[in-house]
Amino acid sequence: MFSEEVLLEALNSTPVADGVPRDLWQDSPVLSRWAVQRGGDGGPGEREWLRRTRDALQRVVRGESGPEILAAFLVGARKVPRLSGDGLDWILEVEADRRPAVELILTWDRVRNELPGRLRPCANSDCRLFLVDHSRANTARWCSMRTCGNRLKARRHHERQRRADGTTEPGRPH
Repeated sequence: MFSEEVLLEALNSTPVADGVPRDLWQDSPVLSRWAVQRGGDGGPGEREWLRRTRDALQRVVRGESGPEILAAFLVGARKVPRLSGDGLDWILEVEADRRPAVELILTWDRVRNELPGRLRPCANSDCRLFLVDHSRANTARWCSMRTCGNRLKARRHHERQRRADGTTEPGRPH
């Protein structure tokens, strides 16, 4: 199973740069390298499964779809127990092209169960990134305080200033 960091890499592979949404996985060599670094083969079938799974997981985490949309990605996949000298291991059995995509879903499920409510989209509506909140109070709202947090705080501050000054737009009276 993948780590939480790998799940976030996948979810955060569609950032907004200079106001323009980008898909870092649109470039097949980039996605192939990503997949190979995580034990895949980076082939065309694997890349397609990864893109589709990432898109579905993003919709689920944003609350745009329920988790039932992930069922199609899991058809035929199963975990089989295997005894070893160290105890019991669960081995994922699935076609090679689908393995990384299924592992992303399994990792999402593990994070969802171990850290309920802590995997979420950034609160900045202009941002398309996700975060896992590890704060004690579970109050993290932004993917990055330096970027999204400061931008939103500055925007709210300017809006309060405009209201206090009786203006609705910079330089225009109310």
